[in-house]
Amino acid sequence: MVLDIIILILLSLFIIMFFLLFIMRRHLIKRMVAKYGKTLMEDRYQENLFEMVTGFKHMGIQRTFENNLRAESGDVLHRPLGSSKTWPDFEMLTFIPAQVATFPTEYTEQVDFKVTIGPQAKQPMELDIPLMISGMAYGIALSKEVRLALSDAVNQLGTALNSGEGGVMEEEIDGTDKYILQFSKTSWSKEEQLIKKASMIEIKFGQGALMSSGVVIPAEDLQGDIRKVLNLDDGEEAVIHNHFFKDQTLEDFKNLVQELKELTNGVPIGAKIAAGGKIEADIDALLEIDVDYIAVDGGQAATHGAPPILSEDFGIPTIHGLHRAHQHLQKKKARDKVSLIISGGMFTPGQFLKAIALGADAVYLGSAVLFTVSHKQVLNAVPFEPPTQVVWYDGKYKDDFNRQEGAKALVNYFNASVKEMEEGIRMMGKKALSELSKDDLVAYDEGVARDFDVPYSVCSDEGSSEKKEEPMIEL
Repeated sequence: MVLDIIILILLSLFIIMFFLLFIMRRHLIKRMVAKYGKTLMEDRYQENLFEMVTGFKHMGIQRTFENNLRAESGDVLHRPLGSSKTWPDFEMLTFIPAQVATFPTEYTEQVDFKVTIGPQAKQPMELDIPLMISGMAYGIALSKEVRLALSDAVNQLGTALNSGEGGVMEEEIDGTDKYILQFSKTSWSKEEQLIKKASMIEIKFGQGALMSSGVVIPAEDLQGDIRKVLNLDDGEEAVIHNHFFKDQTLEDFKNLVQELKELTNGVPIGAKIAAGGKIEADIDALLEIDVDYIAVDGGQAATHGAPPILSEDFGIPTIHGLHRAHQHLQKKKARDKVSLIISGGMFTPGQFLKAIALGADAVYLGSAVLFTVSHKQVLNAVPFEPPTQVVWYDGKYKDDFNRQEGAKALVNYFNASVKEMEEGIRMMGKKALSELSKDDLVAYDEGVARDFDVPYSVCSDEGSSEKKEEPMIEL
């Protein structure tokens, strides 16, 4: 009874205070503005709070924030979600509509989205759609329930899920119809029984946000089931090395590819690389070791955490890596033998379709998947924690993640994206994804038109994207 009276009194006082504040709000706001406005307008610049605005404009908010983290820790930063700078992308390219000279495809016509990865393999991977889920590792990045939601989604969509370089749960690989096992520079996920269960094997040489760098994950960051999955002893840290073999050579990888082909009875064996300034040399080496597909990860790619210098000061843009890889495979007469998968900074159906028009067979999606699988569940974390706290293995709200809701949201996102891509294909007068090429593109930037050998939108079809030479003037 006494407690009820106290609660009633406190509640009454709160209501009265709120009412008084509501009545006096204009007066209080005016006083605060007058006080702090006067301070801002009178203090010398060197002691004025407005100096922060100048500092942020000079250095940028993110750089200022990250430099303070460096000052606090004295260690390498591991920024999540990749580069924050603006890279060249697909924006300057648009599709050419079919109208009169060519007619659009009727909306009742079915569009064929089927894709084959590793056409020369004994057991190629057949996909219903050209969108796959890229490697986002269990334990090192994602929680168990999120990984299982990804598995549920790809089974409904008829596409594939990449393991990433983390742990592989038996229930995940057994429950996924099309599973890509990433063969990384680790001591785990290399058991023969796992390799034999995979629908495809991906040797990970590098990735867009982290290049070919390894990492040491402290034991305290790997608690719970993941230690058993990674076969780690108590107190043992997890090490992702920079090399696969001691004193490794190309011959080592030739032997590895051949061994994996034999172990898996001929599923596609491919490689993942970061798009770099000497991508052609990397592709030549991959052709020499006889891979069935190449996954190119562009500079806009993300990861769970990487030193900013690797994310922002290495690599080349996704669109450039794709173009050069496709061109070089054609030059080597290997384009029909070796599939090309692209990833890094692509989020919309238009971007996916443009990547395919420029030569990709399929697209890996990572960040887009991360935020759509969590969909409304991010509200469990915000505004006091970042949305990713719902999906990370060590996230504060990982236990609140609902597997069924996540899978449903992801299936909806993929289905909506494919339907938009269907609209685009019909508006180009086509009936199949395989009919797309760069001939369906035009650029509204002259440099982009020249670089990708597509028409410049200022010129007619008969015109050239290149500037005409001016006649020489004889003196």
